[in-house]
Amino acid sequence: MDASTRDMGPGEPAVSPPATEPAAGGGGRRLARSAGIIGIATAGSRVLGLVRDQVLAYFFGAGNDMDAFNVAFRVPNLLRDLFAEGAMTAAFVPTFTRYLRLHGREAAWRLGNLVLNTLLVVTLALVLLGIIFAEPLVTLFASEYRGVPGKLELAVSLARVTLPFLTLVALAAACMGMLNSLRRFFVPAFSPAMFNVGSIVTVLALVPLFASAGVQPIYAVACGALVGGIAQILVQWPQLHREGYRYRPLLDLRHPGLREVLVLMGPGTMGLAAVQVNVLVNTLLATGEGTGAVSWLNYAFRLMYMPIGLFGVSIATAALPAISAQAADNDVAGMRRTLSSGLRMMLMLNVPATIGLVVLAVPIVGLLFERGSFTAADTVATATALMFYAPGLIGYSAVKIAVPTFYALRDSRTPVVVRALTVLLTIGLNVTRVRVLGYRGLALGTALAAMFNAVVLLMLLRGRLAGIDGARLAVATSKILVASLVMGAVAWIAARGLQLLSGGTSLAERLLVTFGAIGAGMLALAVAARLLRVAEFDDALRLVRNRLLGGRASR
Repeated sequence: MDASTRDMGPGEPAVSPPATEPAAGGGGRRLARSAGIIGIATAGSRVLGLVRDQVLAYFFGAGNDMDAFNVAFRVPNLLRDLFAEGAMTAAFVPTFTRYLRLHGREAAWRLGNLVLNTLLVVTLALVLLGIIFAEPLVTLFASEYRGVPGKLELAVSLARVTLPFLTLVALAAACMGMLNSLRRFFVPAFSPAMFNVGSIVTVLALVPLFASAGVQPIYAVACGALVGGIAQILVQWPQLHREGYRYRPLLDLRHPGLREVLVLMGPGTMGLAAVQVNVLVNTLLATGEGTGAVSWLNYAFRLMYMPIGLFGVSIATAALPAISAQAADNDVAGMRRTLSSGLRMMLMLNVPATIGLVVLAVPIVGLLFERGSFTAADTVATATALMFYAPGLIGYSAVKIAVPTFYALRDSRTPVVVRALTVLLTIGLNVTRVRVLGYRGLALGTALAAMFNAVVLLMLLRGRLAGIDGARLAVATSKILVASLVMGAVAWIAARGLQLLSGGTSLAERLLVTFGAIGAGMLALAVAARLLRVAEFDDALRLVRNRLLGGRASR
C-alpha cells in the first residue's frame, strides 16, 4: 500500500494515530519474536489438528464415509480461501492498519463492524444457496461416487450440514484480522486450536451416541466442524472487547474503507473462480482413483501443511502489519528488509522440514495414523502422497509471505493473475500426471505449481521493491540446502538402522524409530549449519525458543 494521507470520507476527519499504536518494524529479531508468539499458538493448534486427524483415522480410516465427508466439506471450503487466509484477510488487514495509524481506533472499529456485518450478510446468502443446490454442487465434485451405493447421497447430506461453517470461518477471520492489525497475535493464532478441540470433543461424544441411535457416525464429524467454527469466534471475542471493540449492527456500503476492502477483494474473488476450477478438476480426478484416494490425499496434505501453519503462516502473519505500516509510510527499503528477513527465516525452517517429510514419510504416517480403521496399506498410500506433496511446502510458505506484500502495495490484481496462471499449470500437470502416477500425480502437480506461483510472485516483487536482497537470499538458500541434505541423509540412515534393530511395529518401536531419526537429523542439521555459518539458523532457534518460552512479543 502506498503512502496516503487523504481523508477517508465525509464525516471522518483525519486524526493523529494514537501514541499507543505500535510503530512499524521489520527487523529479523522483531519478526522472530512476533512469529514466535504466533508459533506458540499455532503449534498448539497444529498438534490438536493432528489429534483430530488421528481420531478421524481411528474411527473412519480412508473408507467411503471419510471420502464422502472430505468431498462434502469442500463445498463450504469453496470460498474458505477468500475469507480465511486469502483475499479478505490480505485486503482487510492493510486497510484496517491504515485506519488505525491515520484515524484512530474509533474509525477502525467502525470499519471492522462494517466488514463483519457485510461478511455475515453475504455468507449467509451463500450458505442458503449452497443448501438448496447441494446435490448438483457435490455431483460436480464427485460424480464418480454414483458407482458406490449411497456414497454420493451421503456426501450431499453432509455438505448441507457443514455449509454454515462458511459463515463461522468468515467471521472468525474478521476478528483475527482486527487483532493482528493491533499486533495481538497469540489469541488469533490459537483460535484454530479451538476448532480442533470442538471437533475432537464432538466426535468422541457423538460417534457412540449416533451409532447406538442408528445414525451414521460420520455425521458426528460434520457436527464437530460447526461446533469448532463457533469456538473460533468465541475465543477471540473477549480480547477484542478488552481492546475496545464493541459490536454494532452497522451496514454502509458507501463507506470508503469498506469499499476499499471490497475493491481489493474484487480481483481475488475473480481469481477464486479459477482456483475452484482447479479444485473441481483435482477432486474429479481423485474420486476416479477409487476408494481411499481422496482421504489419502487429504491426510497427506494436512501433514504437509503443518509446517506451513507453524512457520509459513506464522512468519507471514507477523510480517504483514509491519509491511502494511511501512507501505503506508512509503518505506520501500523497510519493506524490502522485512520481506527478505521473512523469506530467509521461512527457508531455514521449511527446507529441512521438506526433506524430513520425504525421508521419514512412512514412519511418520505409521506412527500417527496406523491403528483402528487405518491399515498398513493406508499408511503406505498416504506416505507416498506426502512425499510428492512435500516440495510444495516451500512454495506455499513463500506465497503466504509474498501475496500480502502485494496487497500492502494496494495491488490485488498481480497475485490473482499469477494465481490464475498457476491454476492452469496445476490442471495441466495433474491431468497428465494422474495417468502415469495415479493419485500421486495429483500431489506432485500441486507441489510443482506451488513452486511456480512463489517464484513468479517473488520475481515481480523484486521489480516493485527494487530488489529483494537477492544475493543474500541465494547464499542463504545454498547453505540451508546443503545443511538440510546432510540432515536428510543422517535421518534416513538412522531410521533404517533403528528399524532393523527394533522391528518398528509396536507403538514403542515406532516412537523409537521416528523420534530417533528426527533427533539424529536435527543434531546433524545444527552441526552443519554451524560449520556453514548459516546466520538464519540463530533466528530459527530464537523463533523456536520464543514458542517454548512465550517470547517477549506483544500479547
